[in-house]
Amino acid sequence: MPLYKTIKHNDSTTVFVWKIEESLHDLESTVKLNERSQNRTNGMRSESHKKGFLAVRKLLEVAGLSDFDLYYTEDGKPHLKDGRKITISHSFEFSTIAISDTEIGIDIEKNRDKIQRIASKFIGKEADYLVEENLTEQLTVIWGAKESLFKIHPDGGLLFIEHLPIDEFNLYHKQTTGHILKEPFNERFEIYFDIIDGYTLVYATNEQKG
Repeated sequence: MPLYKTIKHNDSTTVFVWKIEESLHDLESTVKLNERSQNRTNGMRSESHKKGFLAVRKLLEVAGLSDFDLYYTEDGKPHLKDGRKITISHSFEFSTIAISDTEIGIDIEKNRDKIQRIASKFIGKEADYLVEENLTEQLTVIWGAKESLFKIHPDGGLLFIEHLPIDEFNLYHKQTTGHILKEPFNERFEIYFDIIDGYTLVYATNEQKG
């Protein structure tokens, strides 16, 4: 069973990570989808994207839920019918979800050097502390942190460079802080990250670890 990792952040927040090793056929034959999700998968041209979508539903099962417990609002944000918060991400070989009683955002990204070519699109004050060593990994943490914050507060007016600063961090400490700074919002979140099999997993929460 390719449940790769479970992170019990505290009593109210858990992160689940799935490594996608199954064939598309195996995933399709073992996942039950609601009508909306079935229509979505039918329209997906990318096999990788479809597998990531289905693997998320496998993670729901691990968490004691199903696709029928999930719904989306008009802004595209996922929600659970029981009122808990959920956040979702997938990238190539991995899918991940986090479930919490409070606001949470998650992102998983493959570490690729090409992120250095687009850094100017999302790096603001963070440029002051970046170093050449492990630059790709640092940039991927920052990108994932900002994606996670954006998912917590998906305001169409948020600019990654200006409104979502990430504080200085050490890759080995696997923790930093991030902010949503756009009037009237001034919010601070804890950022946790890990590098797994060439991917960077990042999640943002306003809760400390248990």
